Amino acid sequence: AWLPGAPCSPHGCVRSARPWAGVPRSALRLGVLLLVVLLLGVLLTPLVGRLRSARRDRWIRRWCLVVVRAAGVRARITGAAPPTGGLLIVANHISWLDIPLLAAVRPARMLAKTEVRGWPVVGRIAARGGTLFIDRDRLRALPGTVGRIAEALRGGAAVVAFPEGSTWCGRAQGRYRRAVFQAALDAGTPVQPVHVRYRFADGTASTAPAFVGEDALLTSLWRVVSARGLVAEVDLRPTLAPEGHADRRALAAAAQGSPRHTGSPSGAHP
Repeated sequence: AWLPGAPCSPHGCVRSARPWAGVPRSALRLGVLLLVVLLLGVLLTPLVGRLRSARRDRWIRRWCLVVVRAAGVRARITGAAPPTGGLLIVANHISWLDIPLLAAVRPARMLAKTEVRGWPVVGRIAARGGTLFIDRDRLRALPGTVGRIAEALRGGAAVVAFPEGSTWCGRAQGRYRRAVFQAALDAGTPVQPVHVRYRFADGTASTAPAFVGEDALLTSLWRVVSARGLVAEVDLRPTLAPEGHADRRALAAAAQGSPRHTGSPSGAHP
């Protein structure tokens, strides 16, 4: 149930970004991203956690936008999420960039595989940030995971999940798995569908940020910081009320097929 796969691979799907930003600028971006932003995140997380919720969320959103901008990526966010109350945020999954982008919309508890806990730096930040870890190798653990998500939602938290269960390159998309939507039904909380895509400044679609298959994280980081004019478009679509759907299958289908937001961008971050 937690082990879906995608046919995408670095060799077959991911195209190197053109034009290049230049080695000196790319190296500077990578240095800022790794040595300053992420390390400061580790050091400041305990302090930010002591702030009141509204102030804490502002700091988290700012920090996440700094992460994205340090990588040389501009964020364009369309629509808005409810600022308070339990909310299940679901999105397609392309890149590691998806995580700070969604946290910049509304800070939330992330749903992640247990392996993330052991990642250098990132794992520590994730654990301190209240990430809900999934043991995808144990099917028997699934009901307990759904229960923990529902409990967090009832407590008024936002939870981010990627129901495809795997990253795709962006030119295609996987089917949304249904299990996580049961938590929203059990908790009686709305679902916020989000669609993420990456383009160059001229509007051309880009697979450069995709982190798929056996791609190495450092390789993906370099590909992103080396790109010139990358834009991340985050489209927040209308929320879905759980009571309007018969079961988790219907709710998952509605979330994946939700229409695009037609309003103006709520934030464009150069």
